Amino acid sequence: MEYFHTRAGHRLAYSSYGPEDGAPIILLHGGGQTRHAWQGSARVLAQAGWRAISVDLRGHGDSDWPGNYQIRQFADDVIELAQSLQREPVLVGASLGGLASLIANGGDSGEISRALILVDIAPRLRADGVDRILGFMAAHRDGFASLEDAAAAVAAYQPQRSQRSNPDGLKKNLRQRSDGRWYWHWDPKMLEDFQRGREESDVHDDERFYTAAEKLSQPVLLVRGSHSDVIDESITAEFRQRIPGSKVVDVSGAGHMVAGDQNDLFVDAVKDFIGQL
Repeated sequence: MEYFHTRAGHRLAYSSYGPEDGAPIILLHGGGQTRHAWQGSARVLAQAGWRAISVDLRGHGDSDWPGNYQIRQFADDVIELAQSLQREPVLVGASLGGLASLIANGGDSGEISRALILVDIAPRLRADGVDRILGFMAAHRDGFASLEDAAAAVAAYQPQRSQRSNPDGLKKNLRQRSDGRWYWHWDPKMLEDFQRGREESDVHDDERFYTAAEKLSQPVLLVRGSHSDVIDESITAEFRQRIPGSKVVDVSGAGHMVAGDQNDLFVDAVKDFIGQL
């Protein structure tokens, strides 16, 4: 693990894989996740010669928790990360990471990446799917008595995914506090900001993301989980229409957490896309 220091003075933790002189690809996780969500994907991309950089977004994992979590602030972090590299990176953003990448590319700095891959996220989303995500995050703020309890909660939330027999892998996303309970490794203040933004959002917020997307001249890929409750066929059709030249790939058997559900199929779609750059 290494740290990137932003101009605002906080640290972003990241792990890098692959040759130092490889073309960079930055992997940005969804809300409530950590950089470890990309571990399998990053290793495969590294084997293909890419420099895969998996980042803990602000308020998540081993990055600093500065207490301010507006989408613009996540985007500013992405801009600084991308501009710190010697070469323009490919950005891969799931959920929150994808929205931050969109806003970052549509800002005053101009396009900061050579290609953009959005993972089960689009400028317009199904409200019930977003509410379900926020509901899961809010449901366990008092932590879990054991790793097994945490694994059971994840299994109930993601029934399409096979439950692991050993829950120790969850230690990468949980921290045990002095009270003995296990807590998700993200700042609870972030959920308050997300929920407040959700309550205050309207159609103009969707248009803000589309305004950023429609500025893009770089190649754009949307990777959608076939069982996604966040992006449906009508949203996919609108995405194709409003972003001419964009590509869409459905990953069979995956829900919103595409890489976690079907990592091999997900990485195959990414490699096919970036192989044409």
